[in-house]
Parts: sequence; structure tokens; C-alpha cells
Amino acid sequence: MNAFATLFVAFALASLAWRLWLLARHAAHVARHRDRVPADFAAVVPQEAHARAADYTRDKIRVSAAEAVAIDGALLLALSVGGGLAMLDGLSRSLLGDGYARDLATVFGVVAVGAIAALPFDLWRTFGVEARHGFNQTTPATFAADLLKGLALGVALGTPLVLAVCWFIAATGAWWWVWAWVAWVAFTLVLVAVFPRWIAPLFNRFTPLEEGELRSRIEALVARCGFRAEGLFVMDGSKRSSHGNAYFTGFGRDKRIVFFDTLVERLTQGEIEAVLAHELGHFARGHIPRLLAVRFALAFGLLAVLGWAAREPAFAAALGLASPPPTGALLAAFMLVVPVFTFPFQPLASLLSRRQEFEADEYAARHANAEDLVSALGKLYRDNAATLTPDPLHSLVYDSHPPAALRIAHLRRLAARPA
Repeated sequence: MNAFATLFVAFALASLAWRLWLLARHAAHVARHRDRVPADFAAVVPQEAHARAADYTRDKIRVSAAEAVAIDGALLLALSVGGGLAMLDGLSRSLLGDGYARDLATVFGVVAVGAIAALPFDLWRTFGVEARHGFNQTTPATFAADLLKGLALGVALGTPLVLAVCWFIAATGAWWWVWAWVAWVAFTLVLVAVFPRWIAPLFNRFTPLEEGELRSRIEALVARCGFRAEGLFVMDGSKRSSHGNAYFTGFGRDKRIVFFDTLVERLTQGEIEAVLAHELGHFARGHIPRLLAVRFALAFGLLAVLGWAAREPAFAAALGLASPPPTGALLAAFMLVVPVFTFPFQPLASLLSRRQEFEADEYAARHANAEDLVSALGKLYRDNAATLTPDPLHSLVYDSHPPAALRIAHLRRLAARPA
């Protein structure tokens, strides 16, 4: 192995070991606190539900650990320094010759191998863990339909982007990666805009929220928050899972507020209003544009590194490719290599996300009842079997939301403030 291959393997193994160690810590911490409900939740979460959440969390950890070893360990090394990518690209060339068809076949071939390898874990997670703990509502037919729809959608959306990047690489010289970045940014913004109206309905049914007291209450909240949306919708989340949630999505006129039907059934009107106020807090504080800006900046830097690496013979040699690498293989290599070198930044991303959750909670406390949000969160933690006692270090690295106890304490301090 050359220096790049050695560095890549070292990072890949370090990333895998770090993740497995954190998962082991998390499982042990949850198990130690299984038999005692934290004091802040004693009135909302029974001991039986708390123990169930601990068992559910540990079962999910087992799947995640096995998947990490198989996908992020064995498959990643086989496709990269093991020569798998070079073999797939060689097969694409032998079947399709040189050109865009070869590039597409190589990129989608790598994606297909990853999807096939992940399928057993998706089945285990859905029909094993989720079913065992009473959450799964997905039938085999729905699972298969979702899989086929996702495949068709991925090909339909991914093909123009891959072809555009391949053309930029061939036509724009050493600065191809700048144009590729522009294409990716445009693609992302278009996807965000069309998702609520055209993509999400392929998988779920969205019904306008019925007229009545709840709708009037929500419309009043939306009006005083200065939020304009296309409409209020209830999504048939119970079609696949009994978990509950709410969110808003889209840009401009295509913004939508969406409630899972499971959430509407379980929460009071005041609690639903408080949950929505939290979601509107993300909008009011500009969290989505800020996250997109961070993602775009990170992609710019990573593509710049790829533009440099594509000119280095050691990069291609480490993957068993010719120098310069074939266009499709270069893009596939980017998909394989980037996650390995970005894992040290995961804690920073989680920190940013948790700060935004606190900001959204503060917004909700000003525009709704903070105690209603506390009550709603307690019910959601209970009904979704979310652990109340995560390992602090694992939470620091991976959790996009603050630990339950910290979040509830923060909300209660907000509730105690003078108006």
C-alpha cells in the first residue's frame, strides 16, 4: 500500500473503532440506568416504559454495531483499497465501453452494492427491532414498494447530476470541482423546493388539517409568528410506524407544516401548539439556511480536496485505478472516501444542532406555553421509547438533540422567567 492507502485504512479503522467504542459505552450506560426513572420524568414515564426504552435502545445499538462492522468496515475496505471499485469500473467499461454510460454504471453500481449490503440490516431494524417493541406498522408490501420507489427516484434525480458533473470534469479543466459544487448546490436547493409537493406524496398521504378548534389555534400561532405556509397537513405516519413527530418543510410558497397522525392522536391541543412553536422556532431563527450554508461550505472544501487528489497518482493507485481516474470512478471514490475523513467533525455538527434545538425551545417558550412543551416532550419520549439516560459522551458526539433531562431543565427555567 502507498501512503494514501495507509492513511485511508488508518482513518477508516480509527473511525470504526471510535464508533463501536461509543456504542458500547452507550449500551452500558443505558443498562445501568434501566431500573430507575429520572426524577424529572417520574410523573410522565412509568418504570415499565423506561425499562422498555432501555431495551429498545440496546436492540438498536446491536443493529448499528453490526451494520458498522459490515458496511463501514468490511465493505468500505473491499470497495476502496480492496479493488472493488476498480473491478466495478472495469466491468462497466467491458459492457458499455468508454463514455457517460460507463460513468453512470460505475457510480450507480457502487450505490447498488451498498444498498444491497444494507438491506439485511434495514429488514432487521424494521421487522425485528421495531416490530418487537411494537412500533412497526410497515407491511412487506409497503417495504418493497418504498424500496422500489426510492430506487426509481434515486436514478431519476441522480442521473442528471452525475452527468452534469462528468461533463464539467471533461470540459472545464482543473477547476471542474467549482462547477461541480455549483451544480450540487443548485440540485440541493431544487430538491428542497420540490420535496414537499412532488416527492413526499410518493411515500405518504398528506391530508389538510380539519377545520375546528385545533386548526384555529394553530393558525393563530402561525399568524403571530409571522410564518406563511401553503397549508397545514396531517401525514399518515402510522402507515409505517407508531412513532410521532411534526415538522415544516420547503421554501417560499411551498412551505408546509406537517403533523404525524400519531402525534395528533396523543397530544392535547396546547401540547401540539407548543410542539409547532418549537418547529417554527427553527424557521424564525434561520436554522435551515444556516445548516445549508455550512453544508455548502463543507462541500466546497471537500470538492477542492478531491480536485487536488484527482491529479495525484497515489490517490488513483491506492484504489487500483488508472491515473487520472475515470470520471465515474472518481465520483464513486469521493462517495467512499469523504465520510472516512470527516468523522472527527461529527461532534461539531452535533453541537451546532443541539444549540439550535435550545434556541427553538426558547422561541417556543415565548410564543406558547413552556410547560405544555415539557408535557409534550415527556409523552413523546415515553411513546417513542427514547432513552432518558444516554451516555454523555455518545450523546455529545452523535445526538442532534440535547439529552432529555437537560432540555426539560432548560424549558422549566424558561417557564419560570417573568413574562
